Amino acid sequence: MNSPFSQEPLQVDTTTVQHAFAAQAATAIRLRQSTKAERIEKIKALKAALLTHQQEIIAAGFADFGKPATEVELTEILPVVAEANDAIRKLGRWMKPKKVWPSRMMVGTTGYTQYEPKGRVLIISPWNYPVNLTLGPLVSAIAAGNTAIIKTSEMTPHLSSVITQIIKQTFDPSEIVVFEGDASVAQALLELPFDHIFFTGSPTVGKIVMAAAAKNLTSVTLELGGKSPTIIDESADLAVAAQNTLWAKYTNNGQTCIAPDHIYVHNKVKDKFLEHCVATLEKTYGKNTLQIQSPDLARIVNDRHVSRVKHLLDDAVTRGAKVVTGGQIDETQRYISPTILDSIPQEADIMREEIFGPLLPIIGFDQLDNVIAKINADPKPLALYVWSKNNDNIRKVLQQTSSGGACVNHSVVQFLHGNLPFGGVNNSGIGSAHGYHGFLAFSHERAIVRNWLMLAKMFFPPYTELTRKLIALFIKTV
Repeated sequence: MNSPFSQEPLQVDTTTVQHAFAAQAATAIRLRQSTKAERIEKIKALKAALLTHQQEIIAAGFADFGKPATEVELTEILPVVAEANDAIRKLGRWMKPKKVWPSRMMVGTTGYTQYEPKGRVLIISPWNYPVNLTLGPLVSAIAAGNTAIIKTSEMTPHLSSVITQIIKQTFDPSEIVVFEGDASVAQALLELPFDHIFFTGSPTVGKIVMAAAAKNLTSVTLELGGKSPTIIDESADLAVAAQNTLWAKYTNNGQTCIAPDHIYVHNKVKDKFLEHCVATLEKTYGKNTLQIQSPDLARIVNDRHVSRVKHLLDDAVTRGAKVVTGGQIDETQRYISPTILDSIPQEADIMREEIFGPLLPIIGFDQLDNVIAKINADPKPLALYVWSKNNDNIRKVLQQTSSGGACVNHSVVQFLHGNLPFGGVNNSGIGSAHGYHGFLAFSHERAIVRNWLMLAKMFFPPYTELTRKLIALFIKTV
């Protein structure tokens, strides 16, 4: 399968980037007055273009990293359609000014927040879910009334090309434009004084984006990652936990920011859990995954990442880790089989680095407190998953740990819940996205006070003894 679009990278220089940014200035000011109807029409046009190019997206996903068609539809197309439909249904409610009660010092006034577009925004999207993580934030940016410049990843050229065609066919570049290309293009864009930057990627690059934004005092939303743990206690439904967790892990062959990175499983049920895992993988992907190379399993995105994941596996095994199942690698096909590891020493690289691939360490535990202490000793993860029927254990984990989001007896679906904020905390991200929270990310909440009775004149100079008595009264009563 091949994408019908050219994969030749656009030749982009600093001048081209600056001209595109300047061309959106007047549009951004005009869009401050855009109506709900106007914004909804644009979102509908974007959704229609996405669905028109559905087959091209499927072909491009396969060309870039062997994504199964069903997986492309489930993880790339469906979430954007859901995001668009949510905005279409609820935008009027989101845009409506929100009245607030006057505080005691504001008697005689009316206060409300009015949502205005931030202006010219930059969306830098990643390679692992290019359509979803480009067009999803774009829906929110349009809903909030912004212009946008998009930088797609050069690591998935076929999908980037389809995204570019969708935007070109749907929007004028004075409103929305896409730049492909390497890191130099992103660097040129980051020099510009955008009103907001929405970045999805690694914590390492997130720090670079944040530092660049600071030079222009640009606000940021950073959707990052980290080593998201799963905890399975002795009360969990092991069969369901295995099936669900492995689905979450091996979708996109582990190249998912919210995928379970590693699993803590109680030693009382560890062997039984591993049996369920092996049976689930054999049923899902076949027993001999090197020869079969299941069509339901995506490939690693490029040779560099194959080498990176292979190093994590080799290093762990060299240090004494046991391969429970998997471990097959065909570098010519960018194929690494679903692999489960046990008895991994703490000094192994896989215990420190975000895996972002199909390797799944299993770590036994006896005391939940020790697991919580380990999680708290590491940077705060983007996601945390706990499997248990013990409400005390569930409560303990949720109260004593911190993560961007969490699921109880489920995995990764927090991303799909349009009424919840999706985002990280500290090392795993700053700010939130999706639905109303995405609208807020691209909006400025403008505080407005309207006066009806000028009581403030009691405090105008010249100051008198009465003025001081009134202030003293307010200090006691406000």
